Amino acid sequence: MRETARGFERYYNPKLNGELRLDTNTNSMGPNPAATRYLSEGRWSLDLYPNTYSDGLREALAELYGLQADNFIAGNGSDEMLDVTFKTFTNWGDRCAVPVPSYTLYDYFVKLNGGSAVEVDLTEDFQLDVDAIVAQKAKIAIMPSPNNPTGNSFRTKDLEEVLSRSEGIVVVDEAYAEYGTESMIRRVEEFDNLIVLRTFSKAYAMAALRVGYAAANAKLAEMMMCVKIPYSLNAVSEGAAIAAVKDQDFIRRSVEAVRRERPVLAAGLRRLGFEPFPSDSNFIMARSPIDHAELVSGLKERGILIRDFGSKRRTENCVRTTVGTAEQNALLLSRIEEVLSQCR
Repeated sequence: MRETARGFERYYNPKLNGELRLDTNTNSMGPNPAATRYLSEGRWSLDLYPNTYSDGLREALAELYGLQADNFIAGNGSDEMLDVTFKTFTNWGDRCAVPVPSYTLYDYFVKLNGGSAVEVDLTEDFQLDVDAIVAQKAKIAIMPSPNNPTGNSFRTKDLEEVLSRSEGIVVVDEAYAEYGTESMIRRVEEFDNLIVLRTFSKAYAMAALRVGYAAANAKLAEMMMCVKIPYSLNAVSEGAAIAAVKDQDFIRRSVEAVRRERPVLAAGLRRLGFEPFPSDSNFIMARSPIDHAELVSGLKERGILIRDFGSKRRTENCVRTTVGTAEQNALLLSRIEEVLSQCR
């Protein structure tokens, strides 16, 4: 096995038996209606390749954000965009700054592409430590906002300071940005070192189709386009994504539902003895009043999956749950109460 891949473990892959999945932060309102209609009515020439670089989707995104198609790279989920970013800009051994806690696959992509992952702790309130990040002199510094698993957004002024003080590439991963209030995506031409990542898997409710994209100034985007695998986004997924971009009403309704239910769920968790952390996303991280593993396994026995982060540094005894519908959240709280009663 190649040296940079040794020690890798498989990604989270639970065995499923019909459980309610509140562990993946997907949209609880169900599949994207515009994409669903497109798939039910679509006709494709399966013998032909898709558009080489997903030009139709890039043009639709340009119209949505008031940018140019040449600002965008589209691909097979935002995970491919992460991979392309590191493939494009890192040489063997380059230092890459990764915040702790954050998305577990960042280290994977850094190491897979020969980089050196340098962990930089977030502050006590899970904000960026700007001086610590800049001090790493990293070729790439990555920061998810809102952050996964903590749920909070980073302060815009901190992102701007990292961008202005860093000589390397700064990646702002906005997988959950639709649920927040701040975004850097319309500002990519302001900075010569900014890359913003987005996905159709969360607010757009299209996780099964694996569509993601990156936005950057035209110069950086062209570099990434030359590295990205041609045809990596299939024609079916691209067409569905274009249809979804044109139905922003579903996104608005999805965001409104989360903003309505999130404080209700947080209050319910607090009542049960949890310590929920502030969230700008469609999930909540909370410190459990009982052992995290007992809670997660007890909920699984009762047909609900949530995500366990309790064994990781900075998120000791913490779990993460998607903000579901009112009915799903009520069921979750009821099942948690059962587990707590059993453990006590």
